[in-house]
Amino acid sequence: MVTKRWTLLDTSDDTYAGPLDIVPADIEGSTADFRVSLRTLRGGLRDGVDVLLVESGEVRVALLPTRGMGVWKAWHGEVELGWRSPVRGPVHPKFVPLRDPSGLGWLDGFDELIVRCGLESNGAPEFDEAGRLVYPLHGRIANLPARRVELSVDGESGEVTVTGVVDEVRFLFQKLRLTTTVVVSPERCGFAIEDRVENLSADPAGMQLLYHCNFGPPLLSDGSQVVLPVAEMTPRDDHAATGLTAWDTYAGPSPGESEQVYFFDLHADPDGHTQALLENNEAAIGASLHFNTRQLPCFSLWKNTQAVVDGYVTGLEPGTNYPNPRSHEDAHGRVVELAPGESRGFSLALEFHPDEAALVAARAAIAKLQAGGKPQIHPAPVPGWTA
Repeated sequence: MVTKRWTLLDTSDDTYAGPLDIVPADIEGSTADFRVSLRTLRGGLRDGVDVLLVESGEVRVALLPTRGMGVWKAWHGEVELGWRSPVRGPVHPKFVPLRDPSGLGWLDGFDELIVRCGLESNGAPEFDEAGRLVYPLHGRIANLPARRVELSVDGESGEVTVTGVVDEVRFLFQKLRLTTTVVVSPERCGFAIEDRVENLSADPAGMQLLYHCNFGPPLLSDGSQVVLPVAEMTPRDDHAATGLTAWDTYAGPSPGESEQVYFFDLHADPDGHTQALLENNEAAIGASLHFNTRQLPCFSLWKNTQAVVDGYVTGLEPGTNYPNPRSHEDAHGRVVELAPGESRGFSLALEFHPDEAALVAARAAIAKLQAGGKPQIHPAPVPGWTA
C-alpha cells in the first residue's frame, strides 16, 4: 500500500487545495478508517480562517493553518477536548491586536486546545522605561498564518501526517521558522506533535516556546485533579500561594475567581521523558501530556476557575521557560540561543484516557517518575523563578 501526499497550501506558487475532502477511496486499495477535510470559514471574526480536520480511527483533530498551526479542538469518539472560551473563535489574526498598548491583545483570539506561545517571547507583556510595549503577551507565532501545509496518508494503516511551516520574521530583527508535524493514527488514543524551530538569520537569535494546552469541561469540573511528578514547585505570586494546599485539585466554576499559576520542575526518566495528567474522576476520563524535560524543562499550571461563560479552564503548559517577561527569563538563562542556521526540536503528545483502567495506568506511570524524590513545595514565590 502506498503513502499518498498532497500539497494543501504553498504561498511560493499560489497553491491552495481547499475546499477538499480526502477519504479512503482517494487511495487505491485503501480500506483504512480516515478522513481529511479542508474548509475556509466565513462570517464574523472567523472570516478567512482555514480549518483542517483530520480524522483517524476514533480521533479527530482540528488544525488551524491560519493561526500558527495551532490545535483548535480534538475529539475522542463523542468526547470533546478543549474549552468554552468567551471568544467565539477561531479568530482570524487580522482581528487580533497584538500591539495593543496594554500588551494583552493576544487574548482577543484565545480559544484553542493547544496554542503555541513564542517564538521571540512567550510570557507576560514587557514595556520599556517610557511605558512602550516591547514584547506583547505570549508572542506572535499563534497569530501568523502558515506559508506551506503538506499532507500524507498511509493508505494501509490510516495514519495521517500534516506538516506546516510558519515564519516569524521581521526585517532588521529576528528571523525564525517553525516547522511542525502532527501525526494522527488509529493506533494512538490521541495525537503527536513534532516541532522544529530554525534560525534563518546569519546572526544569532534567542527564542522561547511554550505549549499552552487548555482544558475545560468535561475534563475540568468540581473535583478534577492534576497529577504531576513534582520535583520542585513555587506559586507565581502571593495570590497563588493562598491556594497552595489545593494546588492539584479544582473547584467548580466560581464567578469572580482570579487565576492562580504555579511553576514546576518535574521529575523525568533517565532519557528526560515525563508526563502530566488531568483527570475527571466523576466521569473516569482524563488526558495526559507527554514531553521531554531536556527540550521543555519548565512546566506551568494555570488554574482559571471563573464561571463557564467567562472561561472556566485550566492550562497545562510545558515550555523552554516560565511565562515571565522575556528580560527576566533571559537574566536567568531561560532563553534558547540559536546560532545562525541552527535549529532545535521539540516533541509533545496528547493522550486521551477514556476509562478508569487507562487512568490507573497513567497514575502508575507518574508515580514511577515521582519515586525519584519527594516534592519540594515552596510556600511563597521563589526569587528567580518568578518576576
